[in-house]
Amino acid sequence: MSYLWTVTQQKRLSELNASETQKDMSFPTLIAREAAFKKVELLLIHEGKERLNKLRNETRRPALCELEARLVNALTGIGFVQVTTPVILSKSLLGKMTITDEHALFSQVFWLEENKCLRPMLAPNLYYILKDLLRLWEKPVRIFEIGSCFRKESQGNNHLNEFTMLNLVEWGLPEEQRHERIAQLAETVMETAGIAQYSLEQETSVVYGDTIDVVHKEIELGSSAMGPHFLDGKWGMTGPWVGIGFGLERLLMVKEGGQNVRSMGKSLSYLDGVRLNI
Repeated sequence: MSYLWTVTQQKRLSELNASETQKDMSFPTLIAREAAFKKVELLLIHEGKERLNKLRNETRRPALCELEARLVNALTGIGFVQVTTPVILSKSLLGKMTITDEHALFSQVFWLEENKCLRPMLAPNLYYILKDLLRLWEKPVRIFEIGSCFRKESQGNNHLNEFTMLNLVEWGLPEEQRHERIAQLAETVMETAGIAQYSLEQETSVVYGDTIDVVHKEIELGSSAMGPHFLDGKWGMTGPWVGIGFGLERLLMVKEGGQNVRSMGKSLSYLDGVRLNI
């Protein structure tokens, strides 16, 4: 007979960002399990304190902020323009993305009042801006935004209620180059994030229909779409385009080998991936 970690021990190890190997340990006796838990917990606490000391004395900025800065530099370096848009979104703009009362995503929206919500995605505002930029600028038009989005997600190791999205769009490229361009842009982001192993997989989205997702070991890190698209007409727009959205906390979780995306996000309980109750 062998003994696994208790539920309480598993929760604590997850909070401390234990590795899969550490979380999957088994023991011949209860005494051996308790001794091993104390040893693993002390090791993880030591690693956490070392990281906090490094943040204070060397890096000064959490990994999430550093990743955002690197992505801004990488994308502006290849001709993209950064935009910033409001976090509060009107119900009418959300409706243009087909997210109405009957939509699967509607119940995940944080409503502030009857006709306003916290944005669950960046795309509605980017569509709105692009409508004017396509009139003012010559094609191709390349823009991106990095900012908080909000969804009532199921609470798991890969989901957050508030998360940081990167959404980039290139409008007006030759239609035959769309798939190649998605691969190029995905490579730029993944290289900047320091993730070498990933794949591009065809999937289906409740908003965009057919998508090409950026996947690492069954974890979706990003999702891309291309146009002309059925949503374009709702904005009075037409033409070939590509776009990709990434979750920055998931990128960090994969890059750093973490098991808990909450440790990488905006938090009162974590700082730079370290649980503070250590």
